[in-house]
Amino acid sequence: MQAQSKTFSKHDSQYPHKILVVEDDPDIAKLIKMQLQDQYQKVEVANDGNTGFTLATEFNWDLIILDLRLPGKDGLQLCRELRAEQNYVPILMLTSKSGELDHVIGLESGADDYVTKPFSMIELSARIRAIFRRMSANESVEPSATKLVSPDQSIEMDLRSHQARKNGESLELTAKEFDLLSYFMQNPDSVFSRAHLLNCIWGYGHEGYEHTVNSHINRLRAKIEDDTNNPKLITTVWGVGYKFS
Repeated sequence: MQAQSKTFSKHDSQYPHKILVVEDDPDIAKLIKMQLQDQYQKVEVANDGNTGFTLATEFNWDLIILDLRLPGKDGLQLCRELRAEQNYVPILMLTSKSGELDHVIGLESGADDYVTKPFSMIELSARIRAIFRRMSANESVEPSATKLVSPDQSIEMDLRSHQARKNGESLELTAKEFDLLSYFMQNPDSVFSRAHLLNCIWGYGHEGYEHTVNSHINRLRAKIEDDTNNPKLITTVWGVGYKFS
C-alpha cells in the first residue's frame, strides 16, 4: 500500500472522522472497514506495522485501531513510536489474548483503550464512540479551561495538546495516566473510590479490574511525586480511595 503525503479534506464526505485500521488479518480488517466506512468520513487499512506507521505519520487521523500482533513493527512498538510523535491521536488496541497483562502493557504503551478478540462490532463501535466523545469534550471547552495547574504550581497540563509538565519538564505519561491526572486535577480534594475511577477513566467493559487503578496510581506517583514513599499530591484515603490534594 502506497502512502501519499496529503491531508484528507473535511469535504471528502459527510462523515467527520478519519480512522486508520492496522490489522494483518485480511478478514478482520475487511469486516472492520466494511462496518465503519458507512459511519465515518474515511476508513483506511494497513496490513503490517511498517505500512501502518507510514500512513499514521503522513496523514491526519482522528483514531488509529491497532492490532497488537503485526508483521514488521508490532503493535506495542508502533504505539510507542506514535506516542513519541508531536501530534496526539487516540489509539484503540486490538489483542487476541484475554490476559490482563496484555491489556496493561497495551495501555502502558500509550493506547487509549483496548478490545479483546473475538469482539463484536457493537462493542468496537461503542468503544470508538466513547473515545470520540472524550476527545470532543476536551475540544469543546474554552481554551482557558484546557489549562490545568496544580495548587502548588508544580504541574501544568494542556488538555488540547495532551501535554503535561512538572516544574517545566515534560512528563512522559501514558494515555490513561494523563486522563487520570487530569481528572484528579479537575476535582481537587475530592475522594474517589477505585470503582469510580475505573468507571470514569477506563469506562465500559473494565468492571472487576479495580486493582488496575492501584498500579496506575503507583506509576503516576513515580512520575509526579518528589517522594513516592510520602506522596503529597495523590494521597490515599484508607478504606475509601484516593484524592488529589
